[in-house]
Amino acid sequence: MAETTPQTAPDGFNPEQKRYLEGFASGVAAARLTGGLAIGQGPAAPAEPTGPDAIHIKAQDKTVKDGGKLCEQEKWKRAENPFDGHNRLIAEAAAGKQPKPEDNFRWRYHGLFWVAPNQVSYMARLRIPNGILHHWQFAGVADLADQHGGGYVHVTTRANLQVREISPEHAQPFLDGLVDIGLTARGSGADNIRNVTGSSTAGIDSQELLDTRPLAKSWNNWIINDRSLYGLPRKFNVAFDGGGVMPTLEETNDIGFQAIEVLDGAAVAPGVWMRLVLGGISGHRDLARDTGIVLKPEDCNAVADAIIRVFIENGDRTNRNKSRMKYVLDAWGFDKYLAAVEDKLGRKLDRVDPAHVAPRRPTDRFAHVGVHAQKQAGLNWIGVVLPVGKMTSDQVRALAEIARDCGDGQIRLTVWQNFIFSGIPDARVAEVESRILELGLTTKAAGIRSGLVACTGARGCKFAASDTKGHALIIADHVERTVTELDVPVNVHLTGCHHSCAQHYIGDIGLIGAKVVVSEEGDTVEGYDIVVGGGFAENPKIGTEIWKAVKAEDAPFRVEALLRTYLARRQGPDESFQSFTARTGTEALRDAAEEQPALKAAA
Repeated sequence: MAETTPQTAPDGFNPEQKRYLEGFASGVAAARLTGGLAIGQGPAAPAEPTGPDAIHIKAQDKTVKDGGKLCEQEKWKRAENPFDGHNRLIAEAAAGKQPKPEDNFRWRYHGLFWVAPNQVSYMARLRIPNGILHHWQFAGVADLADQHGGGYVHVTTRANLQVREISPEHAQPFLDGLVDIGLTARGSGADNIRNVTGSSTAGIDSQELLDTRPLAKSWNNWIINDRSLYGLPRKFNVAFDGGGVMPTLEETNDIGFQAIEVLDGAAVAPGVWMRLVLGGISGHRDLARDTGIVLKPEDCNAVADAIIRVFIENGDRTNRNKSRMKYVLDAWGFDKYLAAVEDKLGRKLDRVDPAHVAPRRPTDRFAHVGVHAQKQAGLNWIGVVLPVGKMTSDQVRALAEIARDCGDGQIRLTVWQNFIFSGIPDARVAEVESRILELGLTTKAAGIRSGLVACTGARGCKFAASDTKGHALIIADHVERTVTELDVPVNVHLTGCHHSCAQHYIGDIGLIGAKVVVSEEGDTVEGYDIVVGGGFAENPKIGTEIWKAVKAEDAPFRVEALLRTYLARRQGPDESFQSFTARTGTEALRDAAEEQPALKAAA
């Protein structure tokens, strides 16, 4: 049947159009009567944000409504979510285009950092929960470093891997290659939850109270599958410590979960619980503090999620220097913050008085280096010393073969910028040590080299004031030549800037990069401010500054003088450098060190 066309009336409207206009006019009249519409009224209020980004959009809107001005990074996130912009980023990178600052920020959501001008290329940071990967994944990263990067790999202070010198056109192929070997870099940079750390000896340590591997993996999966947990006011760190012999440094994290033994007489049943500590950010001179809250291990994810959502809603989105969770805790106090967390959870959390918690079992500063018996009879873990975390891709592949041939096939990265083999039978220990030596590496280290930690430094980071990795090796060489009697581990940490990626404040001796003025015209050279007396695990402490603006060329002599003072005045080898510093006092230590021949000669 043919369609019929409505007839048009003399006034120019057909009957159907008239009915529509009459209905519209009636609706307007009704709205005016109820106050829903008025002559001269402005545009309707924007719709309530929905979807996974809603929690962040609402927080931004509240900031502006309260009179704040969003920082540039918040504007970039609002203009184009880094995940939504991925295909555009791929196309521009494939054409060899260098990213603008806002796109450099967005790429970090995918694990890539444009590090120009220090290196005109990307650095890729991976996501490896608990720092444990299979030998074939380890070798696969080396292959990707050869195909798309500079042919070397770094171990980071979050028990993670980084690959550098990735040109723009190799950015997405590198990320695709990670997927092929079962790894990802998603969310490992920018305003997101960073790599999840756990005990490096989880499951093989006879001292541990709890195996952190399932917890770290579960939390990692929780993060990567919930987009609402991306785009925080600033980066966020979470760590799980199982109470074993090798510390995880959870006290330097925003959230730390510590396995503890609750004793009889507490408000909860005795046994192994997870203690919640909050607010660690060592670069801002703060370690995580005990909240008194204890959790069953299976509750960690839900509690961490609630803590982070309170931070998302209330963190500072105007000032990047004050945008970490620590500053919300400082402003609110712990009680108010935890009340908000409990409100989100819809329940009260259990609390235990510290008097009903067994002391943490002692850690071993050499546990990440050398041969150590596992709790499995006849098996060992072996820690390999890496020069400030760096390996060539050929070394990585050869090390992966050792793990496959002689151990359980796993590589366990540590927060000390090295790694350990696990599952090595007694009969194959000598073979492993020999093969490691053939690669130019060692499992034996004393003095400072076993505890030497350095961030990327000025060679590859635009924020760093000094070449931390290069200077760390110079300091180690100098000390090994001049302080041959050093018979105990001493941790020396070098970080290039206030971000404190090498956590200089918790080292026995910490150095933070600084530009040192050397002329009246304002010329500068690389140098460091130096702190002493930091600690971690059973002795957590922020170090105290004793020298400012020390030229990098003089830093080895300062470290030598401190160590010589310690050896001359300690109360036996059982007194650690940290204990000696606390007993002596930082000013007295500085004055005594300045009397050492090493410093007088350097002056």
